[in-house]
Amino acid sequence: MAQVKVFGLKENLNPIKGRLSEIIHDCVVEAFKYPLDKKFHRFFPMDKEDLCYASDRTEAYTIIEISIFEGRSVDSKKKLIRLLFNNIHNHLQITPQDVEITIVESPKSNWGIRGLPGDELQLNYNVNV
Repeated sequence: MAQVKVFGLKENLNPIKGRLSEIIHDCVVEAFKYPLDKKFHRFFPMDKEDLCYASDRTEAYTIIEISIFEGRSVDSKKKLIRLLFNNIHNHLQITPQDVEITIVESPKSNWGIRGLPGDELQLNYNVNV
């Protein structure tokens, strides 16, 4: 499972939400061998007064939080991070300086999905990649 939250200034985030979602999903699929049909993204376009960031960032500053079941290897998580930085820069011209990524892992038992605790789900993909 991967739940993605994306935060940014609304005037910058709104025009690119669709493309950014595609880029994020493609990266998750590649790095985690994730199924194409599993896409759970939420966007949080924010007013300038609601998003504070360091002076060495620009108005393109974007935060990506990815919540996942624990079990992915360090290598697969690093691969995801590198893919995101590279593809967001190449396709949307947002520099790595303006992107922050957090991967948050938790046990499957801490999730509730389709009426079941996550550790009781039958998944059609492998988490241990």
